[in-house]
Amino acid sequence: MAEQAIKIDGVTKRYGEFVAVDDVNLEINKGEFFSLLGPSGCGKTTTLRMLAGFEVPTEGRILLEGEPVEKVPPHKRNVNMVFQSYALFEHLDVEGNVAFGLKRKKTPKAEIQTRVADALELVDLSSRAKSRAGELSGGQRQRVALARALVNRPQVLLLDEPLGALDLKLRRQMQIELKQIQREVGITFVYVTHDQEEALSMSDRIAVMSDGRVVQCGAPEEIYEHPSEEFVAGFIGISNLLQGKAEGQGRVRVGGNSLPVPDLPSDFRTGDPVQIAVRPEKVAVDEIGNDNEKIQPGMFTVDGEIESMVYLGVGNQLTLKLASGGRLVALEQATYRVQSDDQWQVGQQVRVGWHPEHCMVLS
Repeated sequence: MAEQAIKIDGVTKRYGEFVAVDDVNLEINKGEFFSLLGPSGCGKTTTLRMLAGFEVPTEGRILLEGEPVEKVPPHKRNVNMVFQSYALFEHLDVEGNVAFGLKRKKTPKAEIQTRVADALELVDLSSRAKSRAGELSGGQRQRVALARALVNRPQVLLLDEPLGALDLKLRRQMQIELKQIQREVGITFVYVTHDQEEALSMSDRIAVMSDGRVVQCGAPEEIYEHPSEEFVAGFIGISNLLQGKAEGQGRVRVGGNSLPVPDLPSDFRTGDPVQIAVRPEKVAVDEIGNDNEKIQPGMFTVDGEIESMVYLGVGNQLTLKLASGGRLVALEQATYRVQSDDQWQVGQQVRVGWHPEHCMVLS
């Protein structure tokens, strides 16, 4: 059984009548990369600030390695925080920024030198030790902020949207580097982000938050492939949401079609409303009468028409108007071929299909 680093037990935070965090319960394991994911205003940063000690819970308990810390001030908690604004000291060089916290703790000089050198090597900045903060790029400044936090050897590192100010290419590079650093040092990371791709690519587990509540918590694959409700399905990527009624024997009627839904829970009775979702990348599109095996045996199929197309580089996103009513979005991935044999046209009649096991039943 994994050893627990953090326990958030029934934590609520109110500001007057406004409830920012509403009865949150989470357990985070030692050495885990754990993300709090959600839109602006969902309570994720407030939760992080309560872990850091910058905010005090209105109700509930926070335990760090089994010890309650609700009344422990920030400087006495063995945690560090990395912000989106790097908050570097511009008058100090890289080495001085990283050593700042150790000097305040009156750490012996020889130990400071060793720990700072190790931290800079970890973030690949040894060659810039004497550079001023103003001479660094955005990515390098973020590495300094990370080294400054890690040099204190905290039990837990809290990161509040630390890559938000970086451009897309650098952001993706830093995602890989952050995860590698976390694995190397073995420290528990609690990471706040509103970026779904970022959370999916970096996290061991994700807690999805909405309106101050944790609506689902699990591994990235679980969150993406088995969302618990409509909010999660819509927030984590794009989902086609279909409204129907249970027919019994694992089938749902949507419009004029009876769909097989293998994961339909047995407690759905005939006539009960059912909401299901299908990811765009699970939807196959083929010309009617074509025989190139995009529509595979066992797929559920309907006919439709291409209403619009968007080229995304990695493929085409097609919006499809179904003959039976409603619309679907399909993501057709690019292949290794230099030029696709399929040249879709708006208004083209097509057959649409997906495997029944790719239907997700939402509560």
